[in-house]
Amino acid sequence: MRLLREILGYVLGGVVFVGVIPCVMWLVSGKPCVFPVEIWKMTVGGLLAIVGLAWSIWAIVYMRKKGDGNPMDAFGHEVALRTRHLMTSGPYRMSRNPMLSGIFVYLIGLAVWLWTWQAGVAFVLFVVVMMLQVMSEEKRLRRDFDKEYEDYCRTVGRFFPKWWVK
Repeated sequence: MRLLREILGYVLGGVVFVGVIPCVMWLVSGKPCVFPVEIWKMTVGGLLAIVGLAWSIWAIVYMRKKGDGNPMDAFGHEVALRTRHLMTSGPYRMSRNPMLSGIFVYLIGLAVWLWTWQAGVAFVLFVVVMMLQVMSEEKRLRRDFDKEYEDYCRTVGRFFPKWWVK
């Protein structure tokens, strides 16, 4: 049952973040033709999308192997088995939320590819909802890991390395 729940959590996350959100961006953009696209949009958008997905997948695989679980809560409800210890290595050295950071980069790439203001608005709305989710998740992490999490927050940025956003 645990394995099935975990698999369903990852499938649901993949469908929503990699499929549904991009489709919403495309739909609200008026369903623009995705091919042919100007070469610079294809290059920049495609590279960002690939890098973002790779970053997110690295974080998911790393969390699964090293964390023996998943940090994801859906506004306080456990989606997949929670990790048993605070992840601070691998992709978690650069970001406290590398899975989501990767999805943000992926969606920015898609917004560049689509190049419409509607795709930009959809992305911003997604970020707002995810910020609320992350703030809810951080309350749980503070409760579970106390001082260890506070120390981690002082040294690692929420989405991107602290040295990058100074």
